[in-house]
Amino acid sequence: MKRLIDTLGRALGRTLGGAFGGGGESPLLPEARLSGPMPWVIAIMIGLTVVAAASALALRHAAQAASADLEGGVTVQIVTAAPHERERQAAAALALLRHTPGVASASAVPQQQLDALVEPWLGARAGDDLDALPIPALIDVRLDGPASPRRLDALRGAIVRAAPTARVDAQSSWLAPVFHAIGTLQWAAGGMIALFAFATASAVLLAARNALGIHRETIEVVHMLGATDVQIARVFQRSMATDAALGGVVGLMAGVVTVLGLGRQFATLGSGMVAQGALAWTDWTALAMIPIAGVLLVMVTARLTVLSALRRML
Repeated sequence: MKRLIDTLGRALGRTLGGAFGGGGESPLLPEARLSGPMPWVIAIMIGLTVVAAASALALRHAAQAASADLEGGVTVQIVTAAPHERERQAAAALALLRHTPGVASASAVPQQQLDALVEPWLGARAGDDLDALPIPALIDVRLDGPASPRRLDALRGAIVRAAPTARVDAQSSWLAPVFHAIGTLQWAAGGMIALFAFATASAVLLAARNALGIHRETIEVVHMLGATDVQIARVFQRSMATDAALGGVVGLMAGVVTVLGLGRQFATLGSGMVAQGALAWTDWTALAMIPIAGVLLVMVTARLTVLSALRRML
């Protein structure tokens, strides 16, 4: 009986080619090659998933690196229109900061850098006009720990006594909207991955149900000859798993090429935050696991769909 079932399984397997494909044998499932639509549907879903996952990983790296760089950063601004008073308060604040416990380093931003900040608006030949502008003196401070609100209040209270016009701000607060936007994009990428997985499972479900409906009589005959529901489901599962593997390889290649192309485009921007979002080898390993996860999703969906339909059919 086992040999008869195996023979019937192989015979059924030869007929499982695809409810969407042509051929004189009227196949049940898409053939295990790139001629039918199912492998291409899976390839598109896998490719889009790879791009979305790579984007989420790059955004996470960029946000973590920027947050780590700015975690203990504090900027002190001396805001006064009088140049001499501004210089005096800046010197007093700098001397105080260098002797304040908890301050790892403190340095004044050179005037040349401040002039370069306003040069795009005033031009390179503004001349003495730059000296007349009330450009705040800046002091870059690095704490030995996170710039918590409590530490900022204590630092602000100490500096104001030496420099009344000083403003103390955590550098991370300037990029808070950027971090919020990055977090939103990460959630959006995760939502897209979930939608791609749902679309893939839906496509497999529809293909399996369509094949079962078209060849219901054949399946009933095979079942009466001794094939069990699990054996019939295994034939569907194996055929779709092969299609998913072929589509997954194509989708992974297309996704990797797209990610590399996008990486080169962003690299030309010359932004430090973009450079910090480069993918590590662990990220590429995670991306390579996406087709495997896709094959497992297809196999589980096909198996559950066929078994559920067979219980109602037979």
